[in-house]
Amino acid sequence: MFGKLRRLSLDVSKTALEESQKLPSSERRQFLRSGLFTAGGAMVGGALAGLAPGALAKSKYPPENPSWTLSLGPGVVADPYGMPSPFESEVIRRNVPWLTADKVSSISFTPLQHLKGIITPNGLFFERHHAGRPEVDPQQHRLMIHGLVERPIILSMADLQRLPSVSQINFIECPANGGMEWRGAQLNSLQFLHGMVSCAEWTGVRLSTLLQEVGMKPEGKWVLAEGADGAAMTRSIPMAKALDDVIVAYAQNGEALRREQGYPIRLVVPGWEGNTHVKWLRRLEVGDKPWMQREETSKYTDLMADGSARGFTWVMEAKSVITSPCPEMPLGQKGVYQIEGLAWSGNGKVKAVDVSVDGGMNWQQAPLREPVLSKSLTRFALEWAWDGNPALLQSRVIDETGYVQPTLHQLRKARGSNSIYHKNAIQTWKVNADGSVINVQLS
Repeated sequence: MFGKLRRLSLDVSKTALEESQKLPSSERRQFLRSGLFTAGGAMVGGALAGLAPGALAKSKYPPENPSWTLSLGPGVVADPYGMPSPFESEVIRRNVPWLTADKVSSISFTPLQHLKGIITPNGLFFERHHAGRPEVDPQQHRLMIHGLVERPIILSMADLQRLPSVSQINFIECPANGGMEWRGAQLNSLQFLHGMVSCAEWTGVRLSTLLQEVGMKPEGKWVLAEGADGAAMTRSIPMAKALDDVIVAYAQNGEALRREQGYPIRLVVPGWEGNTHVKWLRRLEVGDKPWMQREETSKYTDLMADGSARGFTWVMEAKSVITSPCPEMPLGQKGVYQIEGLAWSGNGKVKAVDVSVDGGMNWQQAPLREPVLSKSLTRFALEWAWDGNPALLQSRVIDETGYVQPTLHQLRKARGSNSIYHKNAIQTWKVNADGSVINVQLS
């Protein structure tokens, strides 16, 4: 590793010296007097690593002082809630205008290519609305729990926050994530292909705690969750899952839920498809059978090759994707890079991730970066010396149950190509000789 970094440093040193030759003689003397180079031309302390060679000829770099060190900046609370740097203005959620008929029932995508670690900033967490985003007054909002229970109850937000709380890190993924590609490659973008997944630390009250408070009757086997949006989004959840790890969340990454994430409360159903995480939660009803609502009959069912439909496909099975390089993150000159990506499983922890640079003919196991948590995003990275030739990059995850992420051929063989949901097949990025990266599908 250090040998490769040294070679990289020497390459940069050589390029920098070549750049210095283009300067006028007076500037070139100043450049060399800066002390960045030894008599033999070797770089001192790797100080130039990360600087574009062309930039080295400019005078704002060390040891010179850039303009922002020569004046006072804004004081505290200039931005009372904090704002990203204006130089990060391109790091935003985006939507595909033609994907849905109207924005009130649409999706925005997380810019996975720009994120670090496993936590998605609240302002970049993907959105899915079925009837637009309601503006809910928390002082007037109530959660009703009724049905097959001993003590029906209506809770205010203050009531809810008096109960014991928990915090847990879980991903949420829309089952349509990547679903536009069942029949062929459609979009040349990591963000638009796989950006309907995000991960956060959620804080709230366990649903099991609430159900214990109201006392379930023996015949209660299902829970219906209903949102306060214009669509009255509803999903049926079996009691075993409700009593396992589901929470009624009121905070995300240390702050109150954002409005587009269900403020003031939402359901978090770890590992299950995003539509079950009902936002703006207003009602929980205990019953003896599923309600078979619109979102679990005509929608969110997987259409098979023979025309039949798979219902209640709740679990988001293991998936991984390379986030760099990708179409939005092309390569520069040949040399050493980190192939980096994200993996997750709705069935538990990620056990391993393999990476291929030749379209799946050969695989190498990529080190996982801590933390590795259950039903959470997990980051992986593998060092790669790119020789400047075209390459086919892939990743495949194996979760703790032994499930192996399928190839696209395997998935189509099992499920056909009529569905738009649960497409977790291996993604292929083609790296061209000029460093650009495109979305391709291998037969």
